[in-house]
Amino acid sequence: MIRVIGINHKTAPVDIREKVAFTPEGLSATLEKIRTDIDEKNTSSDENNNEVIILSTCNRTEIYTFSDYDAQEISHWLPKHNGITAADIEKYSYEHEGDEATRHIMRVASGLDSMVLGEPQIFGQLKTALKTASEYKTAGSTLKRLMQHVFLTAKKVRTRTGIGSNPVSVAFAAVNLAKQIFSQLDTKTALLIGAGETIELVGKHLKKAQIGKVIIANRNVEKATLLAEEFNGVGISLQEIGEYLADADIVISSTAAPMPIIGKGTVEAALKKRKHKPIFMVDIAVPRDIEAEVGDLDDIYLYTVDDLQSVIEDNLKSRHDAAEQGELMINDEVENFMSWLRAQDQMDIIKRYRDKIGSIQNDTLEKAQKLLRNGASADEALQFLAHTLTNKLAHDATVAMNKAAHAGDSKLLEASNKLLNLTDTEETPTNKENN
Repeated sequence: MIRVIGINHKTAPVDIREKVAFTPEGLSATLEKIRTDIDEKNTSSDENNNEVIILSTCNRTEIYTFSDYDAQEISHWLPKHNGITAADIEKYSYEHEGDEATRHIMRVASGLDSMVLGEPQIFGQLKTALKTASEYKTAGSTLKRLMQHVFLTAKKVRTRTGIGSNPVSVAFAAVNLAKQIFSQLDTKTALLIGAGETIELVGKHLKKAQIGKVIIANRNVEKATLLAEEFNGVGISLQEIGEYLADADIVISSTAAPMPIIGKGTVEAALKKRKHKPIFMVDIAVPRDIEAEVGDLDDIYLYTVDDLQSVIEDNLKSRHDAAEQGELMINDEVENFMSWLRAQDQMDIIKRYRDKIGSIQNDTLEKAQKLLRNGASADEALQFLAHTLTNKLAHDATVAMNKAAHAGDSKLLEASNKLLNLTDTEETPTNKENN
């Protein structure tokens, strides 16, 4: 059974989402732990058949499984692993199974479930989640096949609809809001914290808006410097943020740090140096990079990823028609994948049936050969082989049809007639004489 269990920006505020977010560094250990923890409770469960992928972004944390895991066990494991209780997130979480789970993942990959309708970053984040799960062998053949189908569907939705038109994203919304507050950005300095895809996109939008100066802070200074060069900026370390914060009119942060990077005291000191010139700050990260108390300071305009929602909505109108087209395409692709999945179940039935008759064949042949070794004639051995094989191969079907006949189960009898190819399509001698 394919399942999805998680929380996202639609069901939970940022302070709840950050409690169950996973850092990229800790994700590999988490993948192993979820299988170990739950498999210990399911002694009958075959670990090799239990597949898990975890997607964790600023807007969602979701666990995808193909297994015989109980949904409640997974939903309870998620908060427990993060040091909180199930009651803390129970009203914020959701569960999907089967075709609804498949549809949900396709909608996520296509950007139809994103805060910013049609945003492309989630596609890459899903690919990274699959890659990580594959590296640590928690994604098996079924989830890999599912994700391949998901990626193809997302590409189809993006190329055949206008869902990706117009530069609408969290990064775009942040820069657009900065333009509304400062009007002109050519004399402003932006401090960007992080060096990932979101910050790179922020930098591109700022460059297009003719930002005066860009400073990029990151744990890896070389990576920060390399990215900053694209915007004629400078790269610094996270430890140097306090030294440069007073120069920043705009601060946009998006890292995977488990704890806040900028505290209230650091911002107070920067404001004092700036003689209380305002600073516009956007914290896109989950968990948050900027302490919530910073928003209480005068001359600070602090926005979280949730606050950008109203800004984003103004840029979505052109994408709604495309989204409707995308939903129809996804419905078709869900049915295509579920048909494939059902076929795998049927292939298993076929395999078990062939294994069974193969076992009967080997057993009967062995007994016939024993008759020959004990002096029976070839004719006797062949008669035994034919008689025994016929009886054993016909036994189960005969018993089932006999029961169906006594029970008046016409549907089973009709299916048996078709399955065993008992319908006589040729004309009998009697029919010929009557023509």
